[in-house]
Amino acid sequence: MKRNAIQDLISWKSSEDRKPMVLKGARQVGKTWLMKEFGQTCYESYVYFNFDEEDELKSIFETNKNPQRIIELLSMIVGQKILPGRTLIIFDEIQECSEALNTLKYFKEKADEYHVIAAGSLLGTLLAQPKSYPVGMVNLMEICPLTFDEFLEAIDPVLYSYYCSIQKNQTIEEIFHNRLLEAYHNYLIIGGMPECVASWIKYKDPAKINQIQQELIEIYENDFSKHNGKVNSGRILMVFRSIVTQLAKSNEKFMYGAVREGGRARAFKEAIEWLVSAGVLNRIYNVSKTEHPLAAFDKLDQFKLFVFDTGLLKHMAGIDNSAILLKKDYQFKGPLTENYILQQLRGQFEVDPRYFSDKNSEIDFVLQYGAEIIPVEAKSGVVTPPRYARRQVAPTMKVRSAKVGADKSAPSFKRYVADHHPEYALRFSKRGYRKDGNITNLPLYLARKTRELL
Repeated sequence: MKRNAIQDLISWKSSEDRKPMVLKGARQVGKTWLMKEFGQTCYESYVYFNFDEEDELKSIFETNKNPQRIIELLSMIVGQKILPGRTLIIFDEIQECSEALNTLKYFKEKADEYHVIAAGSLLGTLLAQPKSYPVGMVNLMEICPLTFDEFLEAIDPVLYSYYCSIQKNQTIEEIFHNRLLEAYHNYLIIGGMPECVASWIKYKDPAKINQIQQELIEIYENDFSKHNGKVNSGRILMVFRSIVTQLAKSNEKFMYGAVREGGRARAFKEAIEWLVSAGVLNRIYNVSKTEHPLAAFDKLDQFKLFVFDTGLLKHMAGIDNSAILLKKDYQFKGPLTENYILQQLRGQFEVDPRYFSDKNSEIDFVLQYGAEIIPVEAKSGVVTPPRYARRQVAPTMKVRSAKVGADKSAPSFKRYVADHHPEYALRFSKRGYRKDGNITNLPLYLARKTRELL
């Protein structure tokens, strides 16, 4: 499977101000594979050191701070000369050796001719502590599960070629629209975890996917107790297990009381920070105003939490595959769609997505594109054509729909667009790529191409 991050690593390799690279991200998202693939395809050779498997490696970094001496010792261990710029040095599971993590600053200061890349499980929780790694002395890159475009390239290269050819305002033929929607439904079920995608390519067996997803969730839950440090592991687990309930509420804002009756921010705040830093949960803040710059209007006490992989969220919610494949309505359809959209939007824009919610309206996502603010609506189904929608919903009507799968934000979104006249207004749905008045409808499968199509 090809990963988009390879291109970023190639740019890093040729950068004049290159620093040691640290990859962060949840366990099993493909960091080790990515580092080895990068070393194999872009360097004459690579040397690989795993601090979890080779405990004796730690003594080298505990007794030496000189990077030249460290290189000599590492060369002896692997039995080959490590060449500047020609050999990629890989440190895996580096969180097991804090001295090695700190040594990266000496490579930057005294031996920047050597190309060093490191990664580790739950490394984000260490990086969230300022004293635990060399601030300003490393480059950081977050590695996530496969995005929809990476997934599509892996499972259907021919359809992926068509997907890549889609340009702004292009008409998408119905046959390709239907095939891409089918791939989107498969992505909701399989998700982007490399092991799940590889299994699907090889076996096409949904039961195997379910088994892998269950095992992955068990791995993460075990990690909570192994690597939590000062944070209460029981609270981490309680927050993680509450996510499905949190997202199923009519108001998806995170509620501490939904974790435990009478729960308060003080009890669970650190657990949330740990899960976000570990890359297991994605957090987006509510903003008090939809103005530039968005970050200035964050309501730090109002946020939503989503799971970093939509396939895992589907499994955690217990959604039967047939409900997705047969396009049935089910209570969790909206949150699953929002989780997918956020997973695809992250990393496309310099500023992380937000959402907007007050007593009168709700906008699923708010994007900052340069100085422009873009409202985004995420719909799980086919949008009703505007002329019929106007008959059903008055412009000022507050949404009180109890229909399963109904989108409570739809009237708010139209009203927002009418009142604010944004240059861009995006709605994701299962409809084709088209303009509906001032709103651009993007099929759900194009979420990863959002910025490209603006």
